[in-house]
Amino acid sequence: MAARNTEQYIAKCVQSIQAQTYLNWELIAVNDRSTDATRQILEQHAAQDARIRVVDSDGERLNPALLTGQHHIRGTLVNRMDSDDYMPIDKLASLYARWAPYGKGHVVAAGTQHFVDEGEVGQGFKRYEDWLNMRTQKGDHYLHIYKECVIPSHCWLIHRDDFEAVGGFEPDVYPEDYDLCFRFYQAGYTVVALDKIVHYWRDRSDRISRTWPEYKDNRYYDLKLRYFYRLDRNRQRPLVVLGAGRNGKDLVKRLLPLEKELIWVCDTPSKIGQDIYGIKLQATSVLADIAEPQVLVAVASPTDQAEIKSRLAGWHMELAKDYWFFL
Repeated sequence: MAARNTEQYIAKCVQSIQAQTYLNWELIAVNDRSTDATRQILEQHAAQDARIRVVDSDGERLNPALLTGQHHIRGTLVNRMDSDDYMPIDKLASLYARWAPYGKGHVVAAGTQHFVDEGEVGQGFKRYEDWLNMRTQKGDHYLHIYKECVIPSHCWLIHRDDFEAVGGFEPDVYPEDYDLCFRFYQAGYTVVALDKIVHYWRDRSDRISRTWPEYKDNRYYDLKLRYFYRLDRNRQRPLVVLGAGRNGKDLVKRLLPLEKELIWVCDTPSKIGQDIYGIKLQATSVLADIAEPQVLVAVASPTDQAEIKSRLAGWHMELAKDYWFFL
């Protein structure tokens, strides 16, 4: 657990860990150069509970703090915690019970719930929460991995050997949880879904996903494309981008240096036939005549997405095999 200037939240966080029904845990609390009483509060808890160890980050900012914590791991299984959040009392027991029958090569992914002390949870975070929890209900995480980060940073459990085999917190890449998900995917780990809320996730105005420049454009196209070309791009098949709105245009601009030929389609009559970035837009219907295309769908509207899925299914295309949503 990385902790930076969360003195008003951290006692409740640590107390929720101490209240766990699963008792065989250790908390590696990494102080990330806090300027408030965060470290002192952690030390007070550590003085009373030998399972809590407080260390100082070897660097500054989130990733170096997490990596510092990784270097101090003594346990067999790994879970991450955020210092402004808290756990239901059966979080660790539930995660362990779900993981135990499967063992190495598996990562448990469970549900989360946002909360605020005052006001309401932001609608964007609420939609993301609903979408994440739908993944745990359906167990279809990897099918949607290019859409958004499919496993919340605090809702997974994995064997230490598997965690370290994919680099753990070593890469200094943001968003760090999304990059880690892609590395689970790359390693071929099976996601075992746990349809249960195991974490209470604080929404606040100064959370880093609202304030850090690395999170400003939350489509993360550069990260997604890096892994798509590493894991799923088949250059023997033609690449098609579906959608000519802002998402489609931004995606195509990033693809132009990567592709000799790129097909761009949309359903907007006024755009069909236009030349944009040197590519002539075509009607989506041409997909029916293209042999084995790989399609990146860059359409944000949920209604349009449902219609697109239906049309592509009619042309015998499968999600995460023939097409992917890039949003």
